[in-house]
Amino acid sequence: MLKDRVFLIGMPGCGKTTIGKVLAKELNYTFYDMDKYIVDISGKEVHELFNEGEEVFRKWETEACKELSKKRNSIISTGGGVIKTSINREILRSNSLVVFIDRPVENIIGDVDINTRPLLKNGAGEVYKLYEERYELYKETSHIKVLNDGFIRDTIDNIKKSLNGRIKE
Repeated sequence: MLKDRVFLIGMPGCGKTTIGKVLAKELNYTFYDMDKYIVDISGKEVHELFNEGEEVFRKWETEACKELSKKRNSIISTGGGVIKTSINREILRSNSLVVFIDRPVENIIGDVDINTRPLLKNGAGEVYKLYEERYELYKETSHIKVLNDGFIRDTIDNIKKSLNGRIKE
């Protein structure tokens, strides 16, 4: 059965938002950034929700998963920790294709401003820790895994090839 929504998952800094915007434009789909969507529905910035506790943010994230999983013809970039909650993993996989953008940790550390990422504020060591904690969940949750270790254009083209015949045009 052809799907009409694609969720992009992966580590913070793996390219979900950048790739998602281009992919949506090229497929004539609507792009949604889950973190921005959470800000819209909660009325609070992501860092404010995290300041109230990670569990507060995760509740809003689950609500965003539920709502965004109903959007047709859409590409949705998720937050890096969306896969931590089992209900989110179920929602993502239920009526959508899930693409895991796998980017080497060294590449992420090399060009991500960790000061702007709530869960990475403790430094580069935190990136390795998150990668270890989440990698298997990304693989288990995804239908498609694409390596992002070179040019972004190549990654986008590889995703499009993987989606060919699996999504509604």
